[in-house]
Amino acid sequence: MQNTKDRVTIYQVAKAAGVSLATVSRVINKQASVTQATREKVENTIIALGYKPSGLAQALATNRTTNIGVIIPSANYVYISNLLSGITETAREKNYVLTLFSTSHNREEALAMMEKVISTHVDGVIVYDDQLLPEDIQTIASYNVPIVVLDNKVVGDNVGDIHFSYSASLRCIINEYYEKGGESPMTFLHVHNGGRLLNRCEKVFIQTNQELGKEYRVINSDDSYTRTYNEFREYFSQPENHKGFFICARDSLACAVQNAASDSGLRIPEDVEILSLVGTKYAYIVRPTLTTFHIDMHEVGKRAMYMLTDLMNHDLIDRSAHFDATYVQGQSTKKRLKEEN
Repeated sequence: MQNTKDRVTIYQVAKAAGVSLATVSRVINKQASVTQATREKVENTIIALGYKPSGLAQALATNRTTNIGVIIPSANYVYISNLLSGITETAREKNYVLTLFSTSHNREEALAMMEKVISTHVDGVIVYDDQLLPEDIQTIASYNVPIVVLDNKVVGDNVGDIHFSYSASLRCIINEYYEKGGESPMTFLHVHNGGRLLNRCEKVFIQTNQELGKEYRVINSDDSYTRTYNEFREYFSQPENHKGFFICARDSLACAVQNAASDSGLRIPEDVEILSLVGTKYAYIVRPTLTTFHIDMHEVGKRAMYMLTDLMNHDLIDRSAHFDATYVQGQSTKKRLKEEN
């Protein structure tokens, strides 16, 4: 049994009034290019049918769809979910709807998603994908689509960018480790297809250790808690690996290393220290708590959406925003630095 009345559409209004969709849209948006007689006929039809205008009517008149495309690598990561939360909150405030385009760690797939974005005729795009190159981003911009890109430097009239900075904080951690008596070589977990951010951090890690004349290790790791845990249970079974400082891409991998060390009878942080580059809520849930770098991705999402709406309205003055990673001391490392507030 039908308990609710079917929603009346703009198509039904146009058909009942004997006019085009564009005419109905112009009446709804109070544009002057409609005769008085036609306007009254459409308005009376709207009242008779009980029509409630939607974004489609506005889109027909303004050539805007109120639709924003968002390209992300995956919504499974907590920090991506936080980003989407910020974008969604601001999109709702600005009366925009979102279409998500999720990619894997694959540049070809990301490029294919960009083609889909263009074909959907969105009003603007927010892009956060570590596999895309600046010239790839320019592809969307060349179609005159306003775009805000995260962690990728792109210059253009229709482009804004938000950049993440980890280099200074990571250098400081490495320097302080050795200045405060760190003896074991530091180890960086390299994740295949980890993206530009992780690659930049790895380069800073290698360069800083080389400048200090220190030995260091880079260990290949899967982007998987289970596989990383199993690999490090085997790693910590060797006596020569019972000491160390490990820098991990994100909390899930840091938890894998930490749990493997604890289950191997090693002490945190007396024997093994762990730092997570991308801190999330899991850093506070796990015991011992994780030391991390933190960027408020919810705030990043809000800023990205505000920048995009200003860009679409030709009101964006500062086309570049900057978020520095802050150091958050947990129990997984010895206290050497003051926590940033």
